Amino acid sequence: EMHKLMTVEMPDGSKWGVPVEMIARNRAAHYADEFDGDVERSLAEDTLPLFESDDYEIQYWAVNNMNWEDFDGHQVKVEGAPLPDFQEAWMSGEKGFVGA
Repeated sequence: EMHKLMTVEMPDGSKWGVPVEMIARNRAAHYADEFDGDVERSLAEDTLPLFESDDYEIQYWAVNNMNWEDFDGHQVKVEGAPLPDFQEAWMSGEKGFVGA
């Protein structure tokens, strides 16, 4: 669980991943007060069992409690954007001019 990535598809079609471990630690820290302030215990006894039981819980926590910036520097590109259909763009894409 802790070593996998949660992926998200961007508008350009590229796929990016963020470490599930960072999501788990964020949740464990949030609930640490219920475990005498012990983040590791919160992680082991509460967050990890929850995340291992249902991938949706990982997504739910990440989307509702974290921002893209929370993963600063830890986001990884899993898959590049597919190449555009240049001929289609040439025929139907919006045209304009730049320069002199």
